[in-house]
Formats: sequence, structure tokens, C-alpha cells
Amino acid sequence: MRSSTLKWIVLSATLLVALIVTVQLYWLKTVYSFEQRQFNINVVKSIRGLFEDLEMNDAPGTSLQQLINNPGDNYFIFKADTIPPKDSLSFYIQEEFADFGVLTDCRLGAYSNVDKKYVYEEFIPTPASRYASISATSDLPVLTTGFDHILLYFPHRHEYILQQMGFWITSSIVLFIALIGLAVSLFYFYRQKFLAETQKDFVNNFTHEFKTPLAVMKIAADVLSHGNILRQPDRLERYSAIIRDQTTHLQNQVERLLKVASSESRNLSMKKENIVAQQLIEEALSKVQPLIEEKQAKVELKMEDTGAAIQGDAAHLELAVVNLLENALKYSLHPHIVVETGHAEDEFFISVKDNGVGIEKKYLKNIFKKFYRIPTGDIHNVKGFGLGLNFVKRIIDAHNGKIRVHSLPGIGTEFRLFIPFN
Repeated sequence: MRSSTLKWIVLSATLLVALIVTVQLYWLKTVYSFEQRQFNINVVKSIRGLFEDLEMNDAPGTSLQQLINNPGDNYFIFKADTIPPKDSLSFYIQEEFADFGVLTDCRLGAYSNVDKKYVYEEFIPTPASRYASISATSDLPVLTTGFDHILLYFPHRHEYILQQMGFWITSSIVLFIALIGLAVSLFYFYRQKFLAETQKDFVNNFTHEFKTPLAVMKIAADVLSHGNILRQPDRLERYSAIIRDQTTHLQNQVERLLKVASSESRNLSMKKENIVAQQLIEEALSKVQPLIEEKQAKVELKMEDTGAAIQGDAAHLELAVVNLLENALKYSLHPHIVVETGHAEDEFFISVKDNGVGIEKKYLKNIFKKFYRIPTGDIHNVKGFGLGLNFVKRIIDAHNGKIRVHSLPGIGTEFRLFIPFN
């Protein structure tokens, strides 16, 4: 299974998890609304039973809608033509609450419309109440109704409803944890799969990179093993040069791999000194001169200040520029490279611009990752390990600098290295 397919699977699973979470949250909200309605119904039933227990209504045929009002989530008001004694009201209201399952604490107050005040207040605990120790800590609000009434105030109604939803909340938490675990596992699996494919691609590139030079060297060695080669000095020199060039190429590749491996095992060791920018560029160009000649490339230099000096590690910075030049040569059919230096505020910059195939925007964020190579349909179309730009970034990071990339597919690419002056 390719990482692209796995990516879609992970994306689909993520959307499914998001859908499940959304449905679960909606379900919890629905359950909470149901518990609120059920609580209100139970309170109304308790008040209706209270009317049956105590003679508070002079007109028994009056509907409950006319007698009971719910001005707020935690408040219930019911009309009392006759205010019952405090002890009787407290006793019967506790009985009705127990019968209809209203198992949270309540504060009641009997309000006299004539006196414009509560004639008495009482705290009603329940067997399941956890708040009995904080009986009456604040005054009941005065709600103008124009008639005598009893006010029921449930200070912990919200907490009580959440307590009733304990099973649903616990199961939802368990589900969320399981979904998070699944998401993390999928992400980890995708990451491991991606790394496995990256390493596989690296091995393929590695094999191809070494297979061709070795095959060429074997052919040249077979030719040199013939006895009559000594009578053909031109041919002898040509095949000796082929072996020498291919050996140098393999040696350079091995050294590059060893440098990258060494830099991964420890921080890059920087030996900073004054570097003349022009000399640095010339040294880098000399390293890739054979490739320039082979590709018949045109190299243009734009040096803002030929005597400009910067502080840095000459060997590492030269290697960074060489990597950029090699990429510019490899990814251009008819290379035209512009190497430019200059100043940008308190930084010195080195720019390498080519007229190559360019890089699509979606790939730019990955080009500095180790082993990453831009998909081209044929993984071996251009040789390399996917290590060069990663190493360039490590070198510039070690100099506390930064890299900016501008690229247009089919037009070319510019890498600009910024290095602080101090």
C-alpha cells in the first residue's frame, strides 16, 4: 500500500472520527435537554401533588399553567391563595420531591404580596443532596407577580442534571479517548509507512547511483585486461581515464554520505573565519567545472562587492553552494545559471538561479527533508539520494541563517542563502 493510498485512508478515518465526535456531542446536548425537561416535569408534578396535599388554591378548577410559572432555569413560582405554615409546606414538599425523583437541594420562600416580602424562607435538602452544608447563604430574589406565591429555587440544578448524565458523560469520555488513541495510531502508522517508503526509495537511488559507475568500470577493466591494449596507447588512456573518473565519482558520493551520517550523529562542527565571497564562489564553481563542461552550461556571475567578506565555515559553505550548483546543472536541459551575491539589511546573501524544470509549490515545504525527492514519474530520472538540500539547510541553520526558495515550474528555481554578518 503506497503512502498516497494510506494518506486517503487516514483522511477518511479522520473525517469519520470528526463525524462521530460531532454526533456524540449532539447526542450529549440532546440528553442534557431531555434531562432538563424531565426535571421540570418532575418539579411540576411535585407542585401539583402539593396542591392536593395543602389547601392553597381557592379555585380548584384552575389549570396548572395558570398557577405555575418558570421564570428562569432554576426558579419555579406557583400561586398560593393561602400561604401554608412553614413546617407543613416544608414537610409536604420534601415528600413530593422524594415521590417524583427531584433529588437536589432547594430553597423555598413564601412571598406575601401585601407585605411585599418573604414571610419565611427554608432550605430543603434531599437524601441525595451534596450541598446540605450551605443552607441559606443568600437572599431569594423578589419576583413581582401581583399575588401571593411560593418560590422554589434550585441553586444546583445544572450540577444535578450533569450528575444524572454520569453514564453518558463517562461513556463519551471513554469513546473520545479511544478515538484519540485511534487517531494517534493511524498517524503513527502513516508516518512509519512514509518513512519506510522513503527509505526504500533511498535504497533504490543508492543502488542505481552505484550500479552504473561500477558497470562502466567493469567494462573498462575488461578492455584493459586484453593483452593488445598496450599497443593502443590512446585507447588505454581513454579507458584508464574512465576508471579514474568513475572512481572519483564514487569516492565523492561515499564522502557525501559519510558527511551526512556524521552530521546526524552530532552537531555540525563550525570553524568560522573571514571568507571572501568571490573566492568561495570560485572554489565552488571549480568543483563542478567538469559537470559544467559536460552539460555545456552557461554560468553568469553577479558579484555586488568582489571584496565582501563574511564570517563562516568555508568548507561547509562551499559544500552548500556546490550542492545548489549541482542541482541547477542536473535539473536543466540547457543550463543557464546565475550566481549572485549581495547585502540584504544585516545579512549577506548568495543566490543560485537556474532555468531548470522548477518545483511545484506543493513540494516546496518538503524539499529540505532528508531522503525527500520530488516525484517525477521516474524515480531514477535524475541521480541523487535526496540528501543534498537537507545538508544545505543544516549548514545554513548552523550559521544562524535562512534559505528562501522561489520557483516556477518550467521556468526555473532560485535558492537564496542568507548569512548574518556577525
